Amino acid sequence: MAHRYVAAIDQGTTSSRCIIFDSNSRILAVDQREHRQIFPRPGWVEHDAEQIWARVQEVVTGALDRAGLQPSDLTAVGITNQRETTVLWDRATGRPVHHALVWQDTRTEALCADLAADGGRDRFAETTGLPVASYFSGPKIAWLLEHVPGVRERAEAGELLFGTIDTWLIWNLTGGAAHVTDVTNASRTLLMDLRTLDWDDGVLAALDIPRSLLPEIRSSAEVYGTARGVLEGVPIAAALGDQQAALFGQTCFGVGDAKSTYGTGSFLLLNTGDEPVRSRHGLLTTVGYQLGSDRPVYALEGSIANTGSLTQWLRDRIGLISTAAEIETLALTVEDNGGLYLVPAFSGLFAPHWRPDARGVIVGLTGFAGKGHLARCVLEATAFQTRDVVDAMVLDSGVALKSLKVDGGMTSNNLLMQTISDMLDVPVIRPFVAETTCLGAAHAAGLVTGVWSDLDALRADWQRAAEWTPRLDPRTRERRLRKYHKAVELAKGWIDEDDEIEVG
Repeated sequence: MAHRYVAAIDQGTTSSRCIIFDSNSRILAVDQREHRQIFPRPGWVEHDAEQIWARVQEVVTGALDRAGLQPSDLTAVGITNQRETTVLWDRATGRPVHHALVWQDTRTEALCADLAADGGRDRFAETTGLPVASYFSGPKIAWLLEHVPGVRERAEAGELLFGTIDTWLIWNLTGGAAHVTDVTNASRTLLMDLRTLDWDDGVLAALDIPRSLLPEIRSSAEVYGTARGVLEGVPIAAALGDQQAALFGQTCFGVGDAKSTYGTGSFLLLNTGDEPVRSRHGLLTTVGYQLGSDRPVYALEGSIANTGSLTQWLRDRIGLISTAAEIETLALTVEDNGGLYLVPAFSGLFAPHWRPDARGVIVGLTGFAGKGHLARCVLEATAFQTRDVVDAMVLDSGVALKSLKVDGGMTSNNLLMQTISDMLDVPVIRPFVAETTCLGAAHAAGLVTGVWSDLDALRADWQRAAEWTPRLDPRTRERRLRKYHKAVELAKGWIDEDDEIEVG
């Protein structure tokens, strides 16, 4: 049987790429282009949405050229994207009213503090699964409405549209015919009711956001419209936020299946089934995916701020290594961490602790400690943080982890993967196709259009490339975890009220 082809557009924080897969889930071609990072003030992060759209068109054309294909050779296209990043644009002209506010942007902290003053940070958590935080799209919309001249009036007159990046791309790909988002991206706005899968009027009123701005919420896998331009005639058949796309690409279709993406930071998602699980232990409740009219599948998510960035810190700030790959070689020069424990709370502790007053510490220093021990404790910090998130997930869900599927750049570090397996006491599995985010978007689009028949067919295509199994004895594991948690307690409460000038 002749191969059929599916394209995946992955619009990320620093770049856009397009990957074309064949019907055996093999990569046929890739093209990738970076876009500009805009930093108007400390803590403010913006993107040029029009530049992003231009880059997406370039990578689609580039991938088709590399594959020797025409748009008519594609069965479908799926989209995956940086999630909470917020765009407002004119529905008539298609021009954004301001640069996109990126998920990392913290300019809405004061607004979020005001919202939390009435009911606390969890005032909307029962409905949305999320705390009130600058991370999410809702506060970003509210900021644009209040601070960009004329925008509120135009929004209330029905002249403007809001979208996360998936919505922005679908709207442009369809020539303005489809103003839609999927449930995974909508679940990251702080505006969607997790049970009804609709915008919540109470939250909209609290943030003073006109409902007319918002896209229609659809499932993660259905035909939203037909593309024009660079993908002329191709059905746009899937959209998922990047971490949910990785969950789907890793075939985490069963309750208790989990994946962790290891990059600059790390994101761990656990499939909790068709009912949302409200976290009591510092995690986010989100939609994992929804296929057409099927019931949605929910997930718990834990985000870790510093994982790959620790290796960069050791390279660029400390100067102990000259390339990221050298950390493994250096760590293998010693048998253990020499009693060193690093808590990388460079900008506070994220999940599951959520302590912005924490700062990084290295404890256990003796005259015996050397650079190999430091390299090893830097790697172990990622494993300890992963264990903390997994423990919180087990407490919230009551589901024990059987294995962890991993992806991202750090998975090439075999010592790190073994250390994570040792700390979790479960197998850690790396797939043959490392581009799981794009694969998830392609698989969802291909399911809708008949390239793959069902979830079992996707499971059959998924192949493991490597597996690490626990080798550490339980007493050593528990001792090391106990020591790490002692270090975490030392990191908490470091920032005082008069530290602003000194630490920024």
